[in-house]
Amino acid sequence: MPQAPETTGYRPLFAVREFRAVFVAHAFSVLGLVVSEIALSVLVYDLTGSPLMSALTFALGFLPYLIGGTLLAGLADRFPVRRVLVVCDLVCAGCVGVMVVPGAHIAVLLAMRCALAMVAPLFQGARTATLTDVLGDGELFVLGRSLLRIVAQGALLAGFGLGGVLLGVVPPRGALLITVCTFLASAALLRFGTRRRPARARRGQALVRDSLRGTRRILADRRVRVLLLLFWVPPMFAVAPEALAAPYADGLGTGSAGLGLLMCALPVGAIAGELYAGSRLRPATRTRLALPLVSVTLLPYAGYALRPGLAGSLVLLLLAGAGSAYSLGLDQWFVAAVPEEVRGRAMTLNTAGLMTVQGVGMALSGTVAEFAGVRATVAGAGVVGTVCCLILAVEARRTEGAEAPVPQGSATETRDGADRDMTGR
Repeated sequence: MPQAPETTGYRPLFAVREFRAVFVAHAFSVLGLVVSEIALSVLVYDLTGSPLMSALTFALGFLPYLIGGTLLAGLADRFPVRRVLVVCDLVCAGCVGVMVVPGAHIAVLLAMRCALAMVAPLFQGARTATLTDVLGDGELFVLGRSLLRIVAQGALLAGFGLGGVLLGVVPPRGALLITVCTFLASAALLRFGTRRRPARARRGQALVRDSLRGTRRILADRRVRVLLLLFWVPPMFAVAPEALAAPYADGLGTGSAGLGLLMCALPVGAIAGELYAGSRLRPATRTRLALPLVSVTLLPYAGYALRPGLAGSLVLLLLAGAGSAYSLGLDQWFVAAVPEEVRGRAMTLNTAGLMTVQGVGMALSGTVAEFAGVRATVAGAGVVGTVCCLILAVEARRTEGAEAPVPQGSATETRDGADRDMTGR
């Protein structure tokens, strides 16, 4: 049984054997997913010569999240989670394997891309829910969730670089074949590195009906609703600079080097913010800072109205990224507010909503920029997003008493039945 760490920091996580397996598996799967997206986009462009089709390959990664996260969410609680996670990894490996087949039609490639995106929210939601079984539902869970986010951001940065290097050495299908191996490695780590625990909920009605019923139950809770919105709303506005980075860099005259820096600044700030909050701040401090941080995290975007150069823009993006450390406080509140029997589908819904709103945010940013210009769009996203976050922060404060009590003392002490099964990707 995991014990609460006596000191703040991520080191106690690695004393938990199952978490080590989950951590490495997560790195493999995220890196594989990022490289596969890059390689597939290049492959589609090579086959069609169409920038639109290449861009569509990326866009198809968003909408299926909503469908899979809504209709398949029940699987996260109806079956043993280790089985769910391993099967998801094998499905991903199979989908990418189909892409590798020479002569695969463009429609087949895009269909496999959609299938990957359908599976992703189920996998990510189940993995997050199982952290409560591996680490407990207190401080270790918060730090474990934070560390997986940091790995995801780091894999995003490394994946783009690694993808570029790979595609300079091997053809796109060769890079895709490598990602098949990363998914298989993740499946093996989860299967042999974690324990089997039974499903959280019994199978009852049909899957889709059960998933929709569970979603309605989750959204019916006022406290859970506002916490979900706090997870979703800031990223919806935060993607504006990323969506408009290419025209913004062109306007600054910084070329591809400036574009790369602009794309990296936000995730670098997010990694730095989470690392500092997780390693230097105590749980009570992170909880107190969660709502103030979420209220100001988008405010640096308003600085785009002052027409900063490249250096100034990078500083603004780093500050905005660092503000995402509010997530550590939200994670603790969310796991306390959600009933255990629907925790898997709640985490799946959270993931699906997060990816969907980012896709919507990118589309809205591009649309507004057509009329208002890039700087005004980013600055407007900062102002409007800050107002929305302030409203949600006030609502979250009003609903504070509506959540289940957080364990005292041994914050990471496992619940009754914590030695039952679940794992994570």
